[in-house]
Amino acid sequence: MLGDFDLAEEALHEAFRAAVEQWPASGIPDNVVAWLVSAGRFKAIDNIRRQARFQSFDANESTEAHVLALVDDAVAWHEREEIADDRLRLIFTCCHPALAPDAQVALTLREVCGLTTEEIARAYLTAAPTIAQRIVRAKTKIREARIPYEVPEGDARRERMHAVLRVIYLVYNEGYLSTQSTNDQAKNLANEAIYLCRLLHELDGSPNAVGLLGLMLLQEARRAARFSLSGDLVLLEEQDRSTWDRAMIEEGVVHTRGALRQGSVDIYSIQAAIAAVHSEAASYEETDWAQVVGLYDVLTRLDPSPVVSLNRAVAVAMRDGAPAGLALIEVLLTNPALQNYHLAHAARADLCRRLQRFADARYSYERALELAQQPAEQRFLKRRINELSAS
Repeated sequence: MLGDFDLAEEALHEAFRAAVEQWPASGIPDNVVAWLVSAGRFKAIDNIRRQARFQSFDANESTEAHVLALVDDAVAWHEREEIADDRLRLIFTCCHPALAPDAQVALTLREVCGLTTEEIARAYLTAAPTIAQRIVRAKTKIREARIPYEVPEGDARRERMHAVLRVIYLVYNEGYLSTQSTNDQAKNLANEAIYLCRLLHELDGSPNAVGLLGLMLLQEARRAARFSLSGDLVLLEEQDRSTWDRAMIEEGVVHTRGALRQGSVDIYSIQAAIAAVHSEAASYEETDWAQVVGLYDVLTRLDPSPVVSLNRAVAVAMRDGAPAGLALIEVLLTNPALQNYHLAHAARADLCRRLQRFADARYSYERALELAQQPAEQRFLKRRINELSAS
């Protein structure tokens, strides 16, 4: 309604404050959302009129027209909501093509999903001030261009689908990978991403959305096995596969096969296929590593990123031996994008350890420890360093 993130946020805070002050005496209203929207709207109108006192006459007239529109259209606006989830509508708004792609994702992660600027920066391997600037510019663009709050139809929806899927997957990754935690916040982020992807699939039926849903389900099925009872990280090769959620795996495989049958050869369906190979293997050693490498070859063509190349190198080490994988990682570590990426150094350390190059392994584990930010990862790396010292 307001067309301005900052004004809307301030109005909502005022509405919450009014609720805290009034509800204890008057009782909780039957429709809490409608009450908050109405209260926030009138708080915003008061704010707009206060600011208008310092504007020129012409600007003041324009402001008053905007205020009257807010008063007149508010009920109709609320009644025409048809999509099941406000967050999905807001994600489409933030992913408007008028915004730069990186700004679309950063703004959505911050304003819709509640990630901090630092968490977004970590997901992007980018400095926090850079992310903050993207968010500010995106908010300004939405306000000045009056970008509407809606899920578009037809070609307009398809145009935004890539950015929307990327946002949903980054939200999932923050809940599953980046936090490295079993706490409720991490689970909620992951569950929210899966829920949004289900909505998107029902709304659009896009094979890309089906592939992403399959990928997230296959990853989520392993959540219980990824940490010990004491909260320590458990690598894939050491996980108790009996604790994996087989029903979730089965659903994920069905969605993955469905996406591939529809001809969806995109980054999500290929990653889902890789996850399916791991999920269906009886053990880490019995994984079809040749198939995994082949799928990473496809993924590298679709998404030629340093992190994808790193994952491929680890798979090559399992297929062809540690020396082959290490040679690839040594080259990758000359890329500035990976030099401060702790998992790249941890991968090198692991292969050096397997080759009994203990000094090199210790150096890389210590470098990974310097860069790791999550407590579970730090404990794991310290344990590896202590094991090297003991041997």
